[in-house]
Order: sequence, then C-alpha cells, then structure tokens
Amino acid sequence: MLNVIEIVLPVFLVIGLGYGIRRIGLVDGDFFIQVNQLVYYVCLPLLLIYKIAGADFATSFNFYLVVATSGAVACCFSIAYLYGKWRRFPPPIHGSFCQGSFRGNLAYIALAIIFNAYGDSGLTRAGILLGFLVPVLNFFAILALVLPQQQRASTGMLTKQIIMNPLILASLVGIFWSYFHLPMPTILDRSLDIATGMTLPLALLSIGGSFSLEKWKGDVWKAALATAMKLFFLPLLTAVFLLLLNVSGLDFAIGLLMAGAPTAVATYIMACQMGGDGELAGTIVMMTTGLSAVSYTLILLCLKMYGI
Repeated sequence: MLNVIEIVLPVFLVIGLGYGIRRIGLVDGDFFIQVNQLVYYVCLPLLLIYKIAGADFATSFNFYLVVATSGAVACCFSIAYLYGKWRRFPPPIHGSFCQGSFRGNLAYIALAIIFNAYGDSGLTRAGILLGFLVPVLNFFAILALVLPQQQRASTGMLTKQIIMNPLILASLVGIFWSYFHLPMPTILDRSLDIATGMTLPLALLSIGGSFSLEKWKGDVWKAALATAMKLFFLPLLTAVFLLLLNVSGLDFAIGLLMAGAPTAVATYIMACQMGGDGELAGTIVMMTTGLSAVSYTLILLCLKMYGI
C-alpha cells in the first residue's frame, strides 16, 4: 500500500501545487494557458521522440496491446453513445457525456503515473502505445460530438485532427527513428535529456492551474455516471480485452493504467467548439481528475497483488 501511495500521491501533489499557485495569485490564468501550449506543442513531443527513439522498437511494441486498448475504447464509446440515445439525452449533453466516458488524459497524467511506477521502460512502451491510441481517441471523440447532432464528420475534418496532432507526429518520428535504428548524436541526446526533464512537472502544474470551480456547473448525475464509466468500467473492459489477447506483465499494466486516466481537458475545449455541453464536459474533467487518485490507487494495488 505504501509503495502505491508513493507512486500516486506525488503526481496529485504536483497538480495541487499548480492549483495553489493559481489561487494565491502568484501567476494568472494566462500563464497556465501558455504553459499548456508549451507542454502540448513542444515538451511532450520532444519527450516522446526522445524516449521512443532510444528504445528497441521490436521489443517495446506489442500489437495485441494496441488492439486490446483500441477495442476497449470502441466498445466504451458504443455503450455510452447507445445509453445516451436510449435515455434521449439532448444532443449537446449526449455528445459531452459520450466523449467524457472514454477519452482519457493519457499524455499528462497516465504517462506520469506509468513513469512513477515503472520508470523509463514503462514510459517508452506507453509512449509507443500513445502514438497509436491518440488517433483512435480523436476519431471517436469527433464521432461522439457530431453523431448526436445528426452531422457527418467529413473525411477532411478527421484527417486534419489526426495529421495535425503534435503527439501523433512526435510518436511517429520516434517510432521511425527506433524502427530503423538511427543513431542519436551525443549533443542531441544530452540536449533532449535536459529539455524533456521539465515535461511531466509542467504538464501536472498546468492541470492544477486550469482547475476552476466555475466549471462545476454541469449535470452532476450524468457527470458521475460518465466518471464511473471512465475510471472503472473502461479499465475493467480493457482488462478483459488484454486477457483475451494474452497480454501480460508490463504491457498489461500499461494498458490498464492508460485506460484508467481521467477524462482529458481537451474534451471541454472540443465540446465548446463543436456544439457540446461545455459545462457538463468541464464537470466530468474535474470529477474524473479528482477521483482518479482513488481509482489509480486501486488499480495499482491490484497489479501489485499479482506481482506486476
């Protein structure tokens, strides 16, 4: 139990530090907006390139892990969408509920948890998986918002969302580098080592700094149901897929921890831009982020019980 707390608690203490810095007025909201842009467009892409490029792709890539996690996301999306349709949620609420039920904050929180738990080897494998999962999540996130409104997601829109995503591009560069065993010059290696050291701390600080009680306005019961689906149902569903495909050991742990990530902040942004319910999306993000400290503790305890 102490070992699990030592993995989970530091991540959420840094998030709390970001919230505290914002609350005491040391910096303003614009600062964290800029930090978030820095992390998303520069720091995280550099980290993914650095960690994946230095790995042996043949030993770090698991095809069945990608299939299992993607399949679980697709199933969770389908269940959330059909449930919203059955309950006749209004289109904006339907889209935000559905998206919040499966789209996780993989890059900021899941990677930090995995790094704390399994070090560089876990981070590298998770980074490779991230490169394949982000397009899947983006695809279903767009469908979640446009289908309830009787709109069609154009091929151009989906393609742009995928091609222009910096995390996908960085993962592809790292995978290419690793697959072809390209050399890493010493100067570049040391520069990336220094630059990427700030990535995860800045990412966690920006999450804390972006928290606002003003976003806690959506339908709490629908947000609670989406939270339960995201933090408990999706990891359970992912575990079933992983077991069916005989994924075990470190890859099993990574798949489970990626599935257990709280809802991504991007769901709030997309909901506001694409006709979803922004208040409900913001409530889901806050609720899942807060409760993920508990759900991650339970997941890690289960993994430790089975010696993973």
